[in-house]
Amino acid sequence: MDVKSTVWHYLKNAREQVLWKVEGLPERDQRMPLTPTGTNLLGVVKHLAGVEAEYFGMCLGRPWPQPMAFWADDAQPNDDMWATADESPAQILDLYRQVTAFADETIAPLPLDTRAHVPWWREPDTTLHHLLVHMTAETARHAGHLDILREQVDGQAGWSPEHPNLPEGGADHWAACVARLREIAERA
Repeated sequence: MDVKSTVWHYLKNAREQVLWKVEGLPERDQRMPLTPTGTNLLGVVKHLAGVEAEYFGMCLGRPWPQPMAFWADDAQPNDDMWATADESPAQILDLYRQVTAFADETIAPLPLDTRAHVPWWREPDTTLHHLLVHMTAETARHAGHLDILREQVDGQAGWSPEHPNLPEGGADHWAACVARLREIAERA
């Protein structure tokens, strides 16, 4: 596999993890803020949709064709980190799928050395290669957030439902593990 295919493969895998961490949950759980800063499952997906649309759209001279309210000059800080009451989970997940398809259409024909411009970066002139690596890291980082949020909601953990990539063990195993770790922490 060449460099472009390798990085793009990891981005696609991270995108799949993002989707499975949200799908199948009741809407309340998808929207519920689970951290002191309001981080929630749908908001992370919405954020990632906006970021991909910017990096693989505008920054490569192919702007995303639909306006996103959180890009407006009068948008509130972090408007991209939560779904409004008028945005359904299906709309957010569909937006993410549409944006990633749009991004893939942009990425496919371009060589890694294609010039890109990211106005908000300290050194704004860059390449598609840099954007691919950056977006892979960004998506993987947020997939990790989603891992923790989903585990808090319903205990689902791991790489994917089919391949959890976790040691085998039921609820008793994990309860004993947590108890052991708490004991160690309390003695620290």
